[in-house]
Amino acid sequence: MKRLLTAGLAVAAALACGVGAASAQTVYLVRHAEKASDTERDPVLSEAGVARAEAVASLFAAGTPDLVVVSPLQRTRLTAAPTIAASGALVSVSPLDAGVDAHVETIRRGVMALPEDAVVLISGHSNTVPLIARALGYETPDMPECEYDRLIRIELRNGEASGETLRYGAPSVC
Repeated sequence: MKRLLTAGLAVAAALACGVGAASAQTVYLVRHAEKASDTERDPVLSEAGVARAEAVASLFAAGTPDLVVVSPLQRTRLTAAPTIAASGALVSVSPLDAGVDAHVETIRRGVMALPEDAVVLISGHSNTVPLIARALGYETPDMPECEYDRLIRIELRNGEASGETLRYGAPSVC
């Protein structure tokens, strides 16, 4: 049974099980998949978005994330849903009500507290994915509103970040 945590990244403490600050993690960052509507505040995914959500799940065929972090908006959860269903990963909802900076910092602190072998999938937004990557030490350009196929993979080792920006699923049309 999957567990849903809504108190930020409280799951970090549970996963750490008394382990001190971690020296390495693998973090995958994706923007939520394509929306069915540009006028609704919290739309579901379009048909292309559902296909992209399946593409996210296929990224983890060789291994599964320990933790999936989403925002309170359903499009981030729907993007991660196939991965969660296939892996049984714990899910943490990082709140947005205190603003984007607090959201990003909550995620950064949570990731940094995870065990060294933790694998994390973060499903965010065009304005949060680059900020989260930068907060973890990986420089990446801002993300245009039309971009959905960017995948950022970050390795955190001994306080140092290295990573790569990849593409997955159908190419974005910008």
